[in-house]
Amino acid sequence: MKSIAETLQKARTIAVVGLSSKRYRPSYGVAEYLQRAGYRIIPVNPNEREVLGEKAYPNLDAVPEAVDVVDIFRRPEFVPGIVEAAIRKGAKTVWMQEGVVNQDAARQAREAGLSVVMDRCILKEHWKVAAG
Repeated sequence: MKSIAETLQKARTIAVVGLSSKRYRPSYGVAEYLQRAGYRIIPVNPNEREVLGEKAYPNLDAVPEAVDVVDIFRRPEFVPGIVEAAIRKGAKTVWMQEGVVNQDAARQAREAGLSVVMDRCILKEHWKVAAG
């Protein structure tokens, strides 16, 4: 399992599942921060067409390019299907945001060779790594 710092340093493309175009939503603020930090953000939300200047996709399977990290802003009951899609997509890491915990999905991801971060905010973790 890669460390959080290593995951964040090696990642280039982050698919943000549940990313909303509503500025007051946590997903928007986190994705905006990550985009400013130099990551390519891919919005994944069937209710959006575009977020932060990037084309949105209805699900991970529809994303046409490789993804390093799948950042999940969905309730825990939706995580297993997202993890299955992340495995099919060949993602390296599944990241469940604060408050998102699904042990079975985490185990499934690890068994498929993915790194898993659970119940942690990627913005806060990136800030810690960047601050040294």
